[in-house]
Amino acid sequence: MSRRDKSPIGGMLIFGLLVAGAGFVYTSDMFEREQPSIDVESNGYWNLKKPLNISIDDTSGLGAYKVTLKSQDNEIVIVDEHFLSPEGATKLEIKAPRNIYAIKEKTVTLIVEATDTSKWDFLKGNRVIKKYKLNIDKRRPRLNIVSHSYKISKGGSAVVIFKAEDENIDEIYIESTNGKKFKVEEFYKDGYYISLLAWPLMNDSFKATVIAKDFAGNIAKAYIPLYLKEKYYKVSNIKLSDRFLKGKIADLAEEFVETQGVDNSLEQFRIINEDVRAKNEVLIHELSSKVSDERISDFKMNRMYPLKNAQVVARFGDHRKYFYDGDYISESYHLGLDLASNSMAKIKPQNGGEVVYADFNGLYGHMPMISHGLGLYTIYGHCSSIKINSDENIKAKTVIANTGKSGYAMGDHLHFGVLVQGIEVRPQEWMDKDWIRINITNIIKNAKKIIDRN
Repeated sequence: MSRRDKSPIGGMLIFGLLVAGAGFVYTSDMFEREQPSIDVESNGYWNLKKPLNISIDDTSGLGAYKVTLKSQDNEIVIVDEHFLSPEGATKLEIKAPRNIYAIKEKTVTLIVEATDTSKWDFLKGNRVIKKYKLNIDKRRPRLNIVSHSYKISKGGSAVVIFKAEDENIDEIYIESTNGKKFKVEEFYKDGYYISLLAWPLMNDSFKATVIAKDFAGNIAKAYIPLYLKEKYYKVSNIKLSDRFLKGKIADLAEEFVETQGVDNSLEQFRIINEDVRAKNEVLIHELSSKVSDERISDFKMNRMYPLKNAQVVARFGDHRKYFYDGDYISESYHLGLDLASNSMAKIKPQNGGEVVYADFNGLYGHMPMISHGLGLYTIYGHCSSIKINSDENIKAKTVIANTGKSGYAMGDHLHFGVLVQGIEVRPQEWMDKDWIRINITNIIKNAKKIIDRN
């Protein structure tokens, strides 16, 4: 057989080897074609104080990486690493080099390069370059307290107006005792903010601090110098009677899911007084924690007196401890003011607002809730009937309901509650026109004068 006759076989063999080689290249892990992954934890702002966190990973292992900071006139190589053997996932904490502080530009470019150990691309490996624009912001926001209530009482309210300046502002709030965050609302002119504050009844002390954060992570704080006025509330030791347990408590136990299947009267009472009450208060606190994001220029409130010719039958802050045959059973705090006049008397708030709830709420019975703005809410419990609907805007002196004994009430009365951003406060303050004038209205007027002068 001639050599010419053998050539097709040789050609097929060569073709087969090429195909096999190509298949090996495309399927072997040595020639994987996936680029390294790069992740930079950044929102586009850098204060140069906190390190930049960068994660680099690759299937075949990293061979090298490089991190560079580039401005208009400078280029700074922060790190340039080459590995002798494949390296696994790498996490970097890139600290600002000293010479970057001399850069005057407000923006720089972060360049991250990575190459893996794959044999792809003629043994060069897979290479990726990612660029990130960073806004350099080294300055904290500027805070200035403009005006505030002179004092705040335990269980009471106050107001504060302040100025916050920063071109990259991210978050502004007021943090108080136990980590409570009060939301603020824009006030009067650009850069000014206002908020009502509340000293919770169960907290022995109170401190409030304005906190402003920018996108770069710079934080400014301004303490609000309020004079703290201690107030002592009544402690009532109440004996539970069999008549009460077998009457009112037994009736309520039939209504609530939490007491189904519970036959013991004392356990029924404990569940109703603690678990059901907590559930009802969660609803109240959630609804009354909302604050508008619209700017306001003023906040005028009439003294709150929702029930004509009413007598006070139970005060705010009463710490009630319940006993049966000398044994402690449960406790609760009375977080409103109970008012009574005629049976099924008309309830007419002296301030208008938005109805945020008008339905049954467990121990509170039929309960309308009204938002008056700036995070100030009022609730009206134990009503016999409700005359308004949720999402309705009502005017001052509108008849919203009639008193009654729905829910956990032994007689016809109104449970009147006032809340500031989800915290119950003393209704008596908001029922006193002089207190409102001195602690709220005058503070706002004074703040506007100061703002106008500036």
